[in-house]
Amino acid sequence: MERRDFTVTVAGLGLHVTEWGAREARPVVMLHGIRGFAETFVGVAEALQPEFRVIAFDQRGRGDSDWDPERNYYTDTYVNDLLAVVDTLGIDRFDLLGHSMGGINAIVFASLHPDRVERLIIEDAGPGAFEHSPGVARIRREMVETPVRFDDWSAASEFMRGLRPSVTEEARQQRLRSMLKALPDGGYTWRYDHAGIAAIRLEPDGARVPDLRPHVAALRCDTLVLRGAQTDYLQAEMAQDMCRLNPKVVTTDIAGAGHYVHDDQPVLFNQTVRDFLLSGAAKTDTKVTTS
Repeated sequence: MERRDFTVTVAGLGLHVTEWGAREARPVVMLHGIRGFAETFVGVAEALQPEFRVIAFDQRGRGDSDWDPERNYYTDTYVNDLLAVVDTLGIDRFDLLGHSMGGINAIVFASLHPDRVERLIIEDAGPGAFEHSPGVARIRREMVETPVRFDDWSAASEFMRGLRPSVTEEARQQRLRSMLKALPDGGYTWRYDHAGIAAIRLEPDGARVPDLRPHVAALRCDTLVLRGAQTDYLQAEMAQDMCRLNPKVVTTDIAGAGHYVHDDQPVLFNQTVRDFLLSGAAKTDTKVTTS
């Protein structure tokens, strides 16, 4: 699979971009979650070959992208970053997929720029999840309890097993390789601005936290909400509310998956994404089950 890595400068910050697939293929942009990276979508990119040019980037403060010295880690800034990236790449219209925080960013972007998004896929995010779900308490707890550093790789692996018990060891190790960097003393620390991101997540400026319901209502593109059937984040009634807000929205549950649907059930996730992007074949309340 053809791969390209490069940097796009946005508002003085370098954003690391990864592309998979042929340049002339149909573009789909993917936005990771609050502690994710572009690399999390490599399996999805493989599943979408050869039809798609998959574009993902480490959102500011993560991975090989610059940290924001002003800790400007809010939806409006992420949306502006996405606009700058696609404009720099000369992509006028594209499919868009976002997970968790990336899903929030994708909803807002698609509502504000309806002429740019062909199809929209939201992975386990939506109105109310950020504010009222059991997953919010989990994420807050993880932000507080996450160590600044690890003495060795085995300690980091053990921490990740406790943090993501439902995913495979391969997925955990892939995530660690993207998330950690070596320290001069032989230990490891995070490749994201943990202090800055945690500070904004734990004590956000309420005026900059968007109300997603009007954004969902304003969507003009076909939209698939992919929800883990065992998620603690996007509750079933929240997903149904999105369908009531906008007839363009359909929702699909993936059995055996929690909040990280693409990690918990990669084969089902990738096939559902591919089917929707290629044919739009999805029905409201479809339940995707494991065999």
